[in-house]
Amino acid sequence: MPSYRAAWLLPISQPPIRDAWLRTERGRIVAFGPTRPGDFTASDEIDLGNVAVLPGLTNAHTHLELSWMRGRIKTAGGFPEWIRSVMELRRGVDPSSDEVGRAVPAAVEEARAYGTALIGDISNTLLTSSALALRHMAAVVFYEQIGFQASDADQIINHALAALALMPASGNVRHTIAPHAPYSVSPALFERIRTALKQEPFSPTSVHLGESDAEIEFLRQGTGPYRKLLEEMGKWDSTWVPPACGPVEYLDRMGFLDEHLLVVHGVHVSEEDLARLASKGATLVTCPRGNILTGAGTPPIGQFFESGIRIAVGTDSLASVPDLNVFAELEEMRRLAPEVPARMLLEAATINGARALGFESEVGTIDAGKRDALIAVELDAAISSVEERLVSGVEPSQIHWVGEA
Repeated sequence: MPSYRAAWLLPISQPPIRDAWLRTERGRIVAFGPTRPGDFTASDEIDLGNVAVLPGLTNAHTHLELSWMRGRIKTAGGFPEWIRSVMELRRGVDPSSDEVGRAVPAAVEEARAYGTALIGDISNTLLTSSALALRHMAAVVFYEQIGFQASDADQIINHALAALALMPASGNVRHTIAPHAPYSVSPALFERIRTALKQEPFSPTSVHLGESDAEIEFLRQGTGPYRKLLEEMGKWDSTWVPPACGPVEYLDRMGFLDEHLLVVHGVHVSEEDLARLASKGATLVTCPRGNILTGAGTPPIGQFFESGIRIAVGTDSLASVPDLNVFAELEEMRRLAPEVPARMLLEAATINGARALGFESEVGTIDAGKRDALIAVELDAAISSVEERLVSGVEPSQIHWVGEA
């Protein structure tokens, strides 16, 4: 039964503990606190040194199957331009190729090196599931569906559900279905996905929403870059009528907003939108570095937190960011919203994402009974606030998994 001592322990569910003690057994946390128990002996304890121990992080939104694109797409002037670059690059590569296949396990290893214990992965092929399972990474794989022509909805959903039925059951890697975005999914397909999700009432789902101003134009007027792209691809549906509203209201009209929904990005949402999402219990997953690099815009981090909505953090894909470092996302969030308490940023990167993905009983906080998926972050000799230090930039060389050599 290993026991550990650390300069700081951050349970997340309660304030940081200085000069803390922690005990684990058979992969679970048994006890922790500032005071050693009565049966404690010095020989039992492993001194981790001047580190902060905290739960492994949650990367609530990424696209592991795009990992092979790292460094191949330039910073875009606008998000539709970036989408076109991704589509063009993807067309030239077989998704089952060695190039794609090798990149996924490497990305999972990279995420773990950056202290990630849980991933929300968007997949169009389900090829990431085996890599996640083999590397014992807890994950929800969102099988993402795209189809703007209403006549295709039944075929798409039937194919998707058949594919999911073939996935092996696993408590560590779970699968669910998700729509891509309002400009790429027809109302009919949204309805079919919603109906499928009702069969699994506790399954989370995800949608890219409010990611660009082009999305707003498309929904309000039916014009702009996304209309042009759909027409070029032969996927435009002439029967579709623009809802003449924003993306949040659009999903609400279709009954798609609830406590199981992860709304990803939200760069272009209003205070009213945020209030509506908060009232429905949805989670907003922000990916600030990727939003800026793809030309989507700068997310209003302060406004997100002020709204009271649950906030989680994602890195997005290696097509849009240089690495899978959730700590780097926290550093960017701190830069964009210095007024937000560091404690709230750390909650966004741990328990908030775990709750949104349905893993809150397993990870996200240091509490008795949860998995001992814990990381130790090396600290400077003198710090004024351990929480501020952790949202000010952490490199992989500073991160170690507790209990691993």
